[in-house]
Amino acid sequence: MNLDAKVNKKDLNWAELGFRYHKTDFRFSAVHSNGKWNDGELISDEIIAVHEGAPAIHYAQQCFEGLKAQTAADGRILLFRPDLNSERLNLAASRLLMPEVPRAMFLNAVAQTVRANYAWVPPYGSGASLYIRPMLIGIGENLGLKPAQQFEFRIFVSPVGPYYKEAGLAVISLAVSEMDRAAPNGTGCFKVGANYAGGLLATRKAQELGANEALYLDSAQHRYIDEAGSANIVIAMKDGGFVTPSSKAILPSITRRSIMEIAAQQLHLQTTERPIDLRAEVADFSEMAACGTAAVLSPVGKIWFDDQWHTIFADGQSVGPIMQEIYDLLVGIQKGELTDQYGWLHEVNI
Repeated sequence: MNLDAKVNKKDLNWAELGFRYHKTDFRFSAVHSNGKWNDGELISDEIIAVHEGAPAIHYAQQCFEGLKAQTAADGRILLFRPDLNSERLNLAASRLLMPEVPRAMFLNAVAQTVRANYAWVPPYGSGASLYIRPMLIGIGENLGLKPAQQFEFRIFVSPVGPYYKEAGLAVISLAVSEMDRAAPNGTGCFKVGANYAGGLLATRKAQELGANEALYLDSAQHRYIDEAGSANIVIAMKDGGFVTPSSKAILPSITRRSIMEIAAQQLHLQTTERPIDLRAEVADFSEMAACGTAAVLSPVGKIWFDDQWHTIFADGQSVGPIMQEIYDLLVGIQKGELTDQYGWLHEVNI
């Protein structure tokens, strides 16, 4: 049901939002103490007051997720595979000795937060979406290197535009970083804040070279593609294959997983997850893209490595036909424009 007539949308220029924080009316907060979660509640205060000894501050005992709510043409509010966000948050929580957030609690809290901020959900056709940030942090008094005694699970939302400035498919460039993002047995495959803080300098150096993002290679040989600074990688090969890096050091992206399924089942491409040797195979790349919740799918036009730019597709500015078709299919499903034959969508009852 379309509630725009009953609930006034915020007076925003939805098409010009950019990917930045906008304070909304409500956020969800629940606390884990003495071995159990409380019921949690919606609150209005965006400030988190934590003890100065909190392990989240000193020892990065914190993890987070990212997903979006979209408005369909008929007014439905749709989430894309939120069950996988719940699963991934709990994998990170276990790695950092934090309590898992029960799946039912996670999904209900996301729905509550979106529902309470309905006026902030961008309208259909605006090019914007409601970004949802669930987070789990270690709070409370602490000093030594040990797990927190209390934890907060919080969800806030913000209306956002495209991650990169251009709407729709934005062609980007990457620069191979000399820095390592993560080791195979480290925390690279978990969505934890420390992974991203360590990459800030690499991203800045990539931007100084004229690239949008850093591209990381494996830490052992600096040879195989891992992922970009804030996104996974997918590649269409000239032989007709569609590949993505295989590594224990990269994040198991929900977007990448969905793209690989679309490529196999709807484009009938031969999909493979395997190590990809950048220097040895770049000449065989037909198209390449970075993918993730924020960026969705961003074709890569060129890569900087070995002191020069290497063009991937056409003139380095164009979008290839495979990535265009995958993007159209993925976004069409997310917005409710195409039939969800996979059962990926979750409707928020308003």
